[in-house]
Amino acid sequence: MIRKNNYSVNRMLAMLAAFAIFAMPVSVFTQTKISYHSNKYKLADDVKVGRQAASEVEQQMPILNDAQTTNYISRVGMRLVSAIPPEFQHPEFQYYFKVVNASDINAFALPGGPMYVNRGMIEAARNEGEMAGVMAHELSHVALRHGTAQASKAQKYGLLAGILGIGGQIIGGPAGAAAQVAGQGVGVYFLKFSREYETEADILGAQIMARAGYDPRDLANMFQTIERQSGGGGGGFMSSHPSPANRYARINQEAQYLRIVNPVRDSREFAQVQARLRGMGRAPSMQEIARSGQRNPNGETTGNTGNYPNNPPGGRVGYPSTQYQNYSEFGGALRVSVPSNWRELGGNNDVWFSPEGAYGQFQNQVVYTHGVNFGVFQPQSNNLQQATNEFLSSLGQGNGNLRQQSGYQRTTISGRPGLSTTLNNVNEATGQAEIITVVTTQLRNGQVFYMIAVAPSNDFNSFQAAFRNILRSVQLND
Repeated sequence: MIRKNNYSVNRMLAMLAAFAIFAMPVSVFTQTKISYHSNKYKLADDVKVGRQAASEVEQQMPILNDAQTTNYISRVGMRLVSAIPPEFQHPEFQYYFKVVNASDINAFALPGGPMYVNRGMIEAARNEGEMAGVMAHELSHVALRHGTAQASKAQKYGLLAGILGIGGQIIGGPAGAAAQVAGQGVGVYFLKFSREYETEADILGAQIMARAGYDPRDLANMFQTIERQSGGGGGGFMSSHPSPANRYARINQEAQYLRIVNPVRDSREFAQVQARLRGMGRAPSMQEIARSGQRNPNGETTGNTGNYPNNPPGGRVGYPSTQYQNYSEFGGALRVSVPSNWRELGGNNDVWFSPEGAYGQFQNQVVYTHGVNFGVFQPQSNNLQQATNEFLSSLGQGNGNLRQQSGYQRTTISGRPGLSTTLNNVNEATGQAEIITVVTTQLRNGQVFYMIAVAPSNDFNSFQAAFRNILRSVQLND
């Protein structure tokens, strides 16, 4: 009897213990808590150095000029960005995504938001979830500010010396051949993040994936895909991301703590883009790019570097995205939001934002069919209307097709008095009639700040809402 009672009591206690475990709040089994590392740099520093590094990258690496692929990668990227936990969201950061025409299985992101995905990585992924996993990992480095945190540990100098002058040590990403290519610029080098940072990026990447509707286990699976397709060596991504054997287990462990319901693993668009890329012919490896010195082959677009495609604008131009992306221009004097599917292009004195297919070379000049242009003009007059007359006169020089259609309308730019007028033109590259809106205001130093919005006459109404939104977003700091 005594044994039976002890057995019954022990069995009951075991059942109660098991019930207590399952009755515990879900928060007891919670996802891993991640914190920022000590960082002496401001958020604006991440943005500044990331943009400068991006300019170097786009001069040294072949950026794929394919709107369908870029738009798709951007949509997946922004889905992941919106899933970054609130405590790691930085409104100052300017996330955007571009594809590098290289066969290496790789991806990397720069401080402040620019991200580059190798074509080889997209082709190697078995599904959208695996591709998104690599992107979520790289976005985690940006959100956690690992670049400037690592620079803070390594350097005891000022911003220019610590980040730019001593070789851009904050940039994590492709090593080896990629470093040979990019290292020939003005100090853009690629260094490995510490193992601690890599583990944090794995964990936060898994959390971001779950919040975005992906299965974090696809990130772990991608490491196996990379090892399998690289013959066990890992190649680009694995060579620059130290990967101990327990890394896969750690991601899968984190996935157990995350809520995953009907995760996205594959999509028709992923299959279409992957097939599209595989039909383009073999992409060069980073080593081949480094050896040949042909970093930007003809037809490649390199973004805001002053290099434009040789072909004239043409083809289908997509409508403006309803999602907007923030930019800071002219040393922070201009902040503006533009549709996320538009590209930033320009020289030293002005900047354009234009969709794919809406810009190119014609008779040794860059021409645009759709987009907005910002810049500064030095007038003779201090009166805004007279100064704007001078600016319009400068636009008309050498262009007999340009005609002012309306008088001046009063408006505001960044809370300042401004003028707006509409012009008609015939685009020299396409022969199509187009409508141009010019908006001006005066800066404190007397210069005229201008915004030019252009679209073909038959498209103008479809772009007008975007133009208005862009104008409303302008912030001037002079």
